[in-house]
Amino acid sequence: MAPTSCALCQNAKAILKRPKTGQQICKECFFFVFETEVHNTITQAHLFEPGDRVAIGASGGKDSTVLAYVMKTLNERYNYGLELFLLSIDEGITGYRDDSLETVKRNQQQYNMPLKILSYEELYGWTMDAIVAEIGKKNNCTFCGVFRRQALDRGASALEVDHIVTGHNADDIAETVLMNIMRGDIARLGRCTQICTRGDDTIKRSKPFKYAYEKEIVMYAYFKKLDYFSTECIYSPDAYRGHARTFLKDLEAARPSAIIDIIHSGEAFELREDIKATQKQQQTCKRCGYMSSNDLCKACTLLEGLERGMANSVITDRARKKLDAMGPAPDNLRTIPHFRSPRPAVSIQSPSQES
Repeated sequence: MAPTSCALCQNAKAILKRPKTGQQICKECFFFVFETEVHNTITQAHLFEPGDRVAIGASGGKDSTVLAYVMKTLNERYNYGLELFLLSIDEGITGYRDDSLETVKRNQQQYNMPLKILSYEELYGWTMDAIVAEIGKKNNCTFCGVFRRQALDRGASALEVDHIVTGHNADDIAETVLMNIMRGDIARLGRCTQICTRGDDTIKRSKPFKYAYEKEIVMYAYFKKLDYFSTECIYSPDAYRGHARTFLKDLEAARPSAIIDIIHSGEAFELREDIKATQKQQQTCKRCGYMSSNDLCKACTLLEGLERGMANSVITDRARKKLDAMGPAPDNLRTIPHFRSPRPAVSIQSPSQES
């Protein structure tokens, strides 16, 4: 049987089948259509303005590594006029994050971008290893997700950037839609498909890979021979998201368009006005100044539970009331530094400096 020609250029030999469309195409055409689709996502959503300072959330994994490479490529090709930075969060997971950060440091040199690393230990006084030792693996992703989100905003504030971009892909967003449906989380379901989010006191955050399939990101990294860290977090196998991921993969195997279909379904959800009226209004945390829907933000609440030896008592609002009933927090309680956006400029590592 004669080799199949590329469905796009008709000249080169097709060497891959796109998971997203089923097209059989050559490597160069795959690079072009992948990058062009991301560019179209960026321009159609008007994500950036010339002169924006943009922090790329960099974990060293495939998504953030491909995002850094593609953002640099598109910034140069289409003259976005962006100043790009790498921003990494060190959760303190021995054998995982310490190794992946070495990849980020190599990416810093490869892509010639300044790098800022902010650790949980520096910000909260706890590492994820210490948190898991305290609470076990059942709810550790709750702590990590809350702490990581605030750490990204604080790191971005320190860099004085206008915008954070993350490597969340189409699979991630479809999984989140399914998770919010399964949990009945109306508030999050109404906003989880938004490509760009921003609170009153937080930095603009967006997802240029919103419509990019995870499999295609892996293929892009493989054919481009990008340097990335491929090990999964050692604490993630027990995460609730894993159930949604397994279900989504089964749907994708039967119907590849299921991922995009779920995202579009999520986009079409609209909360009734009477439901919107019941949602808590955003305010400012009385303890650290970060955005919150309660007097204390979730990070301060979780940290207080850790400090008082009652971490599992602050996972839910009902459990939090039990903790409150025990009396006010002690005066010497460790707290998170007060959040200000933007912060004064701080020194960061440039590619020519030692990491």
